[in-house]
Amino acid sequence: MAVGGDKKKRIMSSEELSSFCDQIALMLSSGMTLRDGIEMLAEDEMKEKNLKVRPYTNLYKVVDETGSLYIAMKENEEDWPSYMIEMVDIGEQTGRLEDIMISLSKYYQREGRIRSAAVSAITYPLVLGVMLVVIIAILLWRVLPVFRRVLESIGVGGSGSGSFLMQVGTYAGWAVLILIGLVIIAAIVIIILLKSKARNKTLKFLKNLFPPVRKLTEKLSASRVAGILGLMMTSGFPMENALEMAPAALADEESVEKVRFIREEMKKDQTFTDALSKSGLFADFHNRMLKVGAASGHEPQVMDKIAEIYEEQVEDGLDRLISIVEPTLVALLCIVIGAILLSVMLPMAGVLSSM
Repeated sequence: MAVGGDKKKRIMSSEELSSFCDQIALMLSSGMTLRDGIEMLAEDEMKEKNLKVRPYTNLYKVVDETGSLYIAMKENEEDWPSYMIEMVDIGEQTGRLEDIMISLSKYYQREGRIRSAAVSAITYPLVLGVMLVVIIAILLWRVLPVFRRVLESIGVGGSGSGSFLMQVGTYAGWAVLILIGLVIIAAIVIIILLKSKARNKTLKFLKNLFPPVRKLTEKLSASRVAGILGLMMTSGFPMENALEMAPAALADEESVEKVRFIREEMKKDQTFTDALSKSGLFADFHNRMLKVGAASGHEPQVMDKIAEIYEEQVEDGLDRLISIVEPTLVALLCIVIGAILLSVMLPMAGVLSSM
């Protein structure tokens, strides 16, 4: 998203943006003026004493002077997504601000659900990984030394088999700790690269390394393009302009290139649906859906439906990743802990059986 001047972005969450759009749409449908509606939001915001940022208050100051939501957002663009600002401008120009705000609310609801699913997909394995590290570390630094001293006191620790088994358990624990440490370091490096200028190269590397990441990224981009184009079609905005705005919301360079390809094909007098089919941005089935929608005059509704379908596929894909990673980590945890405990219990069992 674009950043205005040297101001630092402090944009609200997708859920907060969706709620704001809903409230503006309700105000407009009830006949309330923007000034009065945003004044109410600002008054509620002022009651919160601990807020560091007051976007509604900043918005109200400009709306009170100009009467324009677009100008107010533009002057406080560090608080709002550039995409939302542009769409509000379109809504004010076409006189369809209420429809635009309803569509934006649905768009940010989808974004919020996808973000929540992504956070869950990262959080569960992370928690299990931390548990794995803590348990193995306790076993290596606290439990094993105690058992080692016990076995040595009864004359087993120094024996060949007892010593070998203890070493196997210790090495297995250290190997897993080192492996997890390397994974954590790699994850930190990837996160840093994704926030740098090397973002596109890093995404390309991840997509080549992990095929599921490629599929999820492509479906996420398809969902965002469909959502944006559906919103633009609903507002009666020209398709050429809609395609110009779409790349700003995309997650990878390949999808951006596909959108550019569509624009170039349309300049060659190709229809939008034909250019979209050639680009490979959507699956063939969804391209056929869109052609039927265009022929029947329901293209915006079909585009919104396609956005919902891809959103569900992204959420399902993230759930499948969790269903693979979570049992794998649990199995690894059981195997390593079992190996460490067996390395202690087998020598002790040998002693007990000889008594």
